[in-house]
Amino acid sequence: MQIVGFTTAHIEQAIQIARQNYETERGFVPALPPAEEWPDLTPLAENGLGVAALDGGRMVGFLCGSGIWDGAWNMPELRHVFSPMHANGIVRENRAGIVARLYQAAGEKWARAGAASHGVCLYAHDTEGLAQFFRYGFGMRCIDAIRGMDKVAAPPCGGYTFTELAPEEYTEALPLDNMLHRYYLESPFFMFRPEITEAEFWANVGTDRYFAARKDGRAVAFLAAGDAGETFIRGTPGYIHADGAFCLPEHRGKGIQQNLLNLAVQTLKAGGYTHLGVDFESVNPSGSAFWLKHFTAYTHSVVRRVDEGAVRRL
Repeated sequence: MQIVGFTTAHIEQAIQIARQNYETERGFVPALPPAEEWPDLTPLAENGLGVAALDGGRMVGFLCGSGIWDGAWNMPELRHVFSPMHANGIVRENRAGIVARLYQAAGEKWARAGAASHGVCLYAHDTEGLAQFFRYGFGMRCIDAIRGMDKVAAPPCGGYTFTELAPEEYTEALPLDNMLHRYYLESPFFMFRPEITEAEFWANVGTDRYFAARKDGRAVAFLAAGDAGETFIRGTPGYIHADGAFCLPEHRGKGIQQNLLNLAVQTLKAGGYTHLGVDFESVNPSGSAFWLKHFTAYTHSVVRRVDEGAVRRL
């Protein structure tokens, strides 16, 4: 097996492999939509961060980075490289061995570019690939999941009203959103997200739609959905992404979020949407439990922090 730099000459074979991997995952997750179009891989061939594995001239795998992210994780000196879902792929045979060789070569490129943080998005059911990355010091960080628009089983919640907020009511979700950001700091999450002002909130609303549960006229939980999402399927017709949810602690355990999700699903379905996706941190215990109860995971993003001292000496 020969490992070479990823070039435009490799794109056609790379897309074939990546499509095969996606179809394999669809076999495990039927809610995934068909991939009628594939993202352009030309930027991955031009940025110098990718590698390809060749066996007798036939491509058997590739691993590319989408670019350098400076100041990753709110650390000004940290550089991060990420390989999104469409930017890597491996044939079915000898997956662990190919992954090992690909990352050895790609990791060197990423480190020589000054990146001490490496991330790769893998399919959730690629057990061989995930196991090899774990052997190389990676840990899970983020999960992408999806569901169709079938009804959610939700218990009755007396005393609460569930509604889609009108745009002028969106700021009812702002205090809850900032509570969610404060929750991110807790163990085992340990993630910093700055609280936002009302002006920042309105600047970032975009296409989001907000659903809320009210008690005595006050919003006690919300769920937002819009055009966010970090995998290429967010551009699929009929797809919408859940990009925020929070319930006040004293109102949890009553089925409020299930009812909110059910309202969102039924409302969005009536508007022509067919798929609802979500991404969340795997280190968020309550969030993971909720999303995985109602959605099916299709990617696991893994990350590794390498020794900055070694990076500086390359």
